[in-house]
Amino acid sequence: MLLDRYLFKQLGWATFFVALTLAAIILLTQSLRFLELVIDAGASGTAFWILTMLALPRFFEVILPLALSIAVLFIYNRLTQESEMSVMRAAGLSPLQLSRPALALGAIVTAFLLFITLWLGPTSLSLMQNMRQVIKAQYSSVLFREGIFNTVSDDITVYVRERAENGDLTGLLIYDSRDKKAGPVTIMATRGVIVQTDEGQQVVVYDGLRQTFNQKNGVLNRLDFTQYSVDLPEPEGVRIRWKEPEERTFFQLLNPDLSVKRDAENIYTFKVEAHRRIITPFMALSFCLISLCCILIGPVNRRGQSKRIITAAAAVVILQAAMLGASDLATKSPAGLWLMYLVTFLPIILGLFLMSPRTETLRHRLFYPQKREAA
Repeated sequence: MLLDRYLFKQLGWATFFVALTLAAIILLTQSLRFLELVIDAGASGTAFWILTMLALPRFFEVILPLALSIAVLFIYNRLTQESEMSVMRAAGLSPLQLSRPALALGAIVTAFLLFITLWLGPTSLSLMQNMRQVIKAQYSSVLFREGIFNTVSDDITVYVRERAENGDLTGLLIYDSRDKKAGPVTIMATRGVIVQTDEGQQVVVYDGLRQTFNQKNGVLNRLDFTQYSVDLPEPEGVRIRWKEPEERTFFQLLNPDLSVKRDAENIYTFKVEAHRRIITPFMALSFCLISLCCILIGPVNRRGQSKRIITAAAAVVILQAAMLGASDLATKSPAGLWLMYLVTFLPIILGLFLMSPRTETLRHRLFYPQKREAA
């Protein structure tokens, strides 16, 4: 139908631009979180943008339902003010018929959100957390900052006078106290480089000396060398990290590794998260129907519908707060799971019921009391 395509196009563009604006705001706030991490670690600008983009998909769970709700209120209110809605109603279109493009768009948004919650969101979040960990552990320990004493671990401290653009280090001082029996080792070298081997990372130093102090006989041992290597400790937690429920795909939530102690202890948490992944996308339809009911049901007022818009906004906020409360309750009691389904699907059922042609008499009784009394 030509009218449906017209409304769908208007709603689609409005939803896109609202979502883009909200995503830009989220992107700005998230970038500030990672900026300090990247600067302190000395990582590249590419790493900064990758981290920021990986953090974005999970926020679409909130952005898209809100963007759809705002778009519905804006487009239908504009059509009302420009008398286009009056013409459509005069042509015999019911509220449900007028809402078909919005509901179709809501179904598309819901399907896209299901893809995000079931796979894309947790996958990107897991990649982001792993990358953050690598940057915090590996970069902070490997990319030594010049002019300060870099604490690689509790037992290793490295001082670098200067670091060249190609990665070469000059004026190195390394204090290594990992060997408790032999005692601490002090290494001084004119230059050095960081290399990656099969066993891990090493600092290869050139033209220097190695000193150890024998505490038993009080003798200072010195060794001059032209080349010497120092093994760096494995960054903590880079190789082995337990995935949080938010970082697991839907399939991984349903199939935890029970041989892992923390997986076995969090079976119920995985269950709650799996239900949340299914329920959350349908909030888009709930928000959409709340907005449609507030803007389409009742008498038309071309002078403005600010009260209806405020009512819809308040209902969306209350519904979102109720969903957050139900999610929190679900982590403590199975009753919270039922409440999550009720909060999400009850507005959808009531919205479709109120806009159905079968409830036209009910709508007239509720929203046209003056006409009923005159009759």
